[in-house]
Amino acid sequence: MAGNSSKRGRQTVRDMVLSMAAVGIVVAVAYFSIPSAESKSGVHPVTYQVEVASAKRAAPYPLLGPDKLPDGWQATSVSYSPNEKGHAVWHLGLSTASGQYAAIEQSDGKPQDVVAKNVPGGKPDGSSTVDDQEWQRVQGDRYRALTRPAGSTGTTVLTGTASYEELAELARTLK
Repeated sequence: MAGNSSKRGRQTVRDMVLSMAAVGIVVAVAYFSIPSAESKSGVHPVTYQVEVASAKRAAPYPLLGPDKLPDGWQATSVSYSPNEKGHAVWHLGLSTASGQYAAIEQSDGKPQDVVAKNVPGGKPDGSSTVDDQEWQRVQGDRYRALTRPAGSTGTTVLTGTASYEELAELARTLK
């Protein structure tokens, strides 16, 4: 029986080493096969050109989208759908070259409702002229915006944590 005890102990150590090797292989494969973030910013770019074209055909108002984004800007989210009140809502979220958030929000809802929804706590803050077009400035609790009510054909709100200058840069790209 003494022979069985020593053989049994060696089998246990051998089995443990084999198990650890198997686990190590699985961990190594997982480590090298799971993609890592390319940047530390957490920004995940999306394409938006097809959605802009589709939304322009479907929208009951002249929908605006960037012809080409400024250098260093990335689209991060895009959608076009009716809201809870049945109004057509267009959204394009962006990351600016400085890492700030900007968005194009457009809807055929009441202008004051569209602005209030997209710039919580918004108060008038003057105006800006961009390419001969007058935009109203709105400063909210967290976001600021350039807005352009277009009556019953839609309201455009360029909003986010971006500066007024960056929002004006975005306004210049709209077609």
